[in-house]
Parts: sequence; C-alpha cells; structure tokens
Amino acid sequence: MSRVKTIKKQTQNRFLNLYELEAKHRDGKVSPYFLASRAEDVSELKITTGKNIPDGVAIYGIYGEKKDKVALVRQFRYPINDYIYEFPAGLVEKGEDATDAAVREMYEETGLTLTPLSCEERYTRPFFTTIGMTDESCATVYGYLSGEPTNLHQEEAEDIQVILADREECKRILKEENVAIICAYMLMHFIHSEDEPFGFLKV
Repeated sequence: MSRVKTIKKQTQNRFLNLYELEAKHRDGKVSPYFLASRAEDVSELKITTGKNIPDGVAIYGIYGEKKDKVALVRQFRYPINDYIYEFPAGLVEKGEDATDAAVREMYEETGLTLTPLSCEERYTRPFFTTIGMTDESCATVYGYLSGEPTNLHQEEAEDIQVILADREECKRILKEENVAIICAYMLMHFIHSEDEPFGFLKV
C-alpha cells in the first residue's frame, strides 16, 4: 500500500509553499515526492488534517437580462508568460465561508455583484484542482450578476480584463485562446444550455 512516511517544508512563502514527502510506493520502495500547497505549515496540509477545506473558490456567474452572458476574466499568469481565460476566482480566507468569499472576490475582480444560488452540496463542495502536484481544492459558487464591470477594485499586481462573453464568444475562446480547464468544461456546458444556464444544477 502506498503512503506518505515523512513531510518536510522546503519554502516559507505567503501564498504557496513546497513540501518534500518521503513516499513509500506499493512495491515497498521509497522516493522523494514534491508537493505545492497553500498550507502555511505541515500541520495544515490535507495529508495531516484529513479534511478537504477549500483553499479557493471559482465563480460561475451569469449576466444580462436574457441570461445570455457568462463572466470571465482574461488574466496574465506568470507560469505561461501569457494571458489565459478563467472564471473569477480567489482564495478563501481562514474562517470565511466559500459563498462569502465568492461574493467578495467577484466584486474585487470584476466590480459585479453576485447573487448566489442555493445548490445541493454535491455541486458546491470542494474538488481538487491538479492533484498530481498540489493538494489545493476549490469550491464552485453559482449565481446571477448585476452591476457594471470595472477593474477599480483589483489589486495593483493583478493584470485582469473583465469579459462578459455570449455563447458565440465562448465558442471562439475555446477554439483560439488559453483557457483554464475548469473554465473550459463549464463554457462547454454554457454553450449547450441555452434555455437555462443552471439547468444542470436541478438534475
């Protein structure tokens, strides 16, 4: 049976740290395995706690009287040295509810006001993002948006453009642009759910 034997913290950063695991494989061999995590200490790693508390939140927000646009951000990301399309998203602060974090992050990134939908837990509970390299997990919050988009509330270090994309623009984005995988899957949903964008939440 595979398992983690020991854990050593390798870095001391604010938002992301590297941990070295001593990994025992199912054949009994032991080797190092490196893990990136939002955890500030070994005691906060999901390996240690056994709990899946969301590190972040992604927001699937629908805009417009006809409910025919989805809110995206086109953001510069250093790992690819380029812009990528994503859902508005952000970190959940300690002690903060994921829905509250979604309302806050949507306003900070886009200037829009999010009215969250009430959904079954299976749709909103946190899921892991890139489990081969990080224990990060994100919850998803769904809702309708109002107001006018602006970047006035963004942090100075953020390079974000607010996009309100209709279905034709979503098709173009999927075909031509860099897109985060969670966003890509949900845009596929949006393109093919013309009558009710959140119909899948009622299944």
